[in-house]
Amino acid sequence: MWRTWILSAAMVAVAAVVLLTGAFDVTSVVTAVLLLALAWVVSPLFFPHHVDDATARRDAAARGVPVVYWRPGCTFCIRLRATVRTRARRAVWVNIWRDPAAAARVREVNGGNETVPTVFVGDVSHTNPDPRWLRGQLV
Repeated sequence: MWRTWILSAAMVAVAAVVLLTGAFDVTSVVTAVLLLALAWVVSPLFFPHHVDDATARRDAAARGVPVVYWRPGCTFCIRLRATVRTRARRAVWVNIWRDPAAAARVREVNGGNETVPTVFVGDVSHTNPDPRWLRGQLV
C-alpha cells in the first residue's frame, strides 16, 4: 500500500521544504502549489474508489460498463482519467497494486506484463486505449 502514496508524499515533502526554506516569495509559493496539485493528480485520490477484481467484474456486468485496471503514478492512467473527466465514475476502477487478482488478470492479457491502463468491456481487453474511445464507452 505504501507504494501507491510514495510519489505523492515525496511531492508534498518537497513542497514543504520549498515553503519552509524559501523566503515566501511568489516563486516559492507557486512552486509549492504546483507540487501539491501534481501530488493530488498522481495520488489514488484522483481516481474513483477502488474495488477488488471480483466485485469489479460483477458490478461491470450488472451495469454494462467497462472495468479499468490502473496503478498510481502511471502517466497513461492519469491521461485516461483526465480525458474521461466526470464520466470516470461510470466505469469500475481497479488498482492493480491493491489487488493481486487484478494484477494477474492484467498480466494474463498483456503477455505477462502489468501494462496499464487495461480496459475490459465484457471479456474483450483493450490495453492503453485511446481515452476518447473510453469516453465514448461511458455515455
